[in-house]
Amino acid sequence: MEEIQAKSITQRALDVIEKIGNRLPHPVTIFVIFSVLVVIISEIAARLGVSATFTSGHNVQKTVEAVSLLSAAGIRHIFSSAVTNFTGFAPLGTVLVAMLGVGVAERTGLIRAALRLMVLKTPPRLITLGVVFAGIMSNIASDAGYVVLVPLGALVFLSVGRHPLAGLAAAFAGVSGGFSANLLVGTIDPLLGGITTEAAKFIDASYVVDPTANWYFMIVSTFVIAIIGTWVTEKIVEPRLGHYSGDAEEKIEALTEAEKLGIRSAFITAIVFTLLIAALVLPESGVLRHPETGAIIGRSPFMEGLVPIIAMFFFFPGLAFGIKNGSVKNDKDVAHAVGKSMGTMGDYLVLAFVAGQFVAYFAYTNLGTIIAVKGAGFLSATGLTGMPMIVAFVLLSACINLFIGSASAKWAIMAPVFVPMFMVLGYSPEFTQLAYRVGDSVTNIISPLMSYFAVIVAFAEKYEEDIGLGTLISVMLPFSLAFLIGWTTLLVIWYYAGLPIGPGISMLLAR
Repeated sequence: MEEIQAKSITQRALDVIEKIGNRLPHPVTIFVIFSVLVVIISEIAARLGVSATFTSGHNVQKTVEAVSLLSAAGIRHIFSSAVTNFTGFAPLGTVLVAMLGVGVAERTGLIRAALRLMVLKTPPRLITLGVVFAGIMSNIASDAGYVVLVPLGALVFLSVGRHPLAGLAAAFAGVSGGFSANLLVGTIDPLLGGITTEAAKFIDASYVVDPTANWYFMIVSTFVIAIIGTWVTEKIVEPRLGHYSGDAEEKIEALTEAEKLGIRSAFITAIVFTLLIAALVLPESGVLRHPETGAIIGRSPFMEGLVPIIAMFFFFPGLAFGIKNGSVKNDKDVAHAVGKSMGTMGDYLVLAFVAGQFVAYFAYTNLGTIIAVKGAGFLSATGLTGMPMIVAFVLLSACINLFIGSASAKWAIMAPVFVPMFMVLGYSPEFTQLAYRVGDSVTNIISPLMSYFAVIVAFAEKYEEDIGLGTLISVMLPFSLAFLIGWTTLLVIWYYAGLPIGPGISMLLAR
């Protein structure tokens, strides 16, 4: 009876979340509303003479005053800067350039074949770990893991006599719950880094956040999330699901000879490309080092060119795979692959346009800086500082993620406030971004508003016809809670150990 009551309470809570979330406007509409609010609030703040004084990144006292967008100068700015607000939106170019390469690897079939090979070659006793790990690694190719690895995880478990929904859940947990973790720098890193850079400039105009800003932490997170996901699958989820009594029988297809040749060619191409980049970076006279200091990390050509390097790392192996397996016969096929990849970015372009206006309005009016300084003062007055404040921010990010699915959309809203606020308190923008990424990932798998959630339900219906949102969420909830506890614990340990979170990146600002 208590169990039934607990389930009904949980179900009611999930129904409320779903109902509230479904009433929220599209992220594009949210940014339009926020932009209008900034315009109105800027006029009120300017009339009231609102200002803030703070110490910039160069230890210089600065005072900023609210600037109205409804003044004559403000209205002229709205119209004259609309195009540059869009084209100058930092994440726009980084995502589009990265997708030029990732799109070829995806359209030629390299990513799908590589994921199948990774799963097929995993020993039976490491199946669960292999599925979760493959899910985490699939994030390097953006959303490919949702449509490739999640159904593949179910097939893998079914093929070895285990419950397919457990395999689906394990893959979904890795792909979505561990979205920010990876051993490699992926498309999400420059995307979030670009938004963080724009926000950091409210305090320090010269501040730049590199794509590798959170790399060290995310490498360790990959193994932590894989281990936690494996434990939850085998100790909680799979025993609860019990024995699968359905009649579904499917087998993962082995790679064809053409795909094997393609994989081999892609691997060789990736090795050659990596060695070529190494030759341009590792020698003391490497052309991709800083021409004056010889540094690799920081404002070196290598770091500044990391996005096109990522694109080429996927483009050339993808091209080699396509040529060998026959999916690429001439240059037109390559152009079509790139074009189709760019064609999927239409929604993102619209989102980038309105988000770019919102961020630019925040910067022009000085509202972001003022809110950050006042908010930092309020936090200091309440005594909520240090790690308790960071943990609270992680929890806030996790809660907001239940209602707004897009990681970049949420961060474009939150970064202009929290990045400068934490900078004033002495925390680096990279660390604030890191805390956000932890919270943003862990609740993906229990949010009905996550864009791929309905797709996952459709995959699950293949094995359980009467499965619904509540059932899937109840299966994924243990992963979400375990990831939140485990990942936040890792963040706390990292913080008190004072370890760098990326190459040359500290959690605290240099003073």
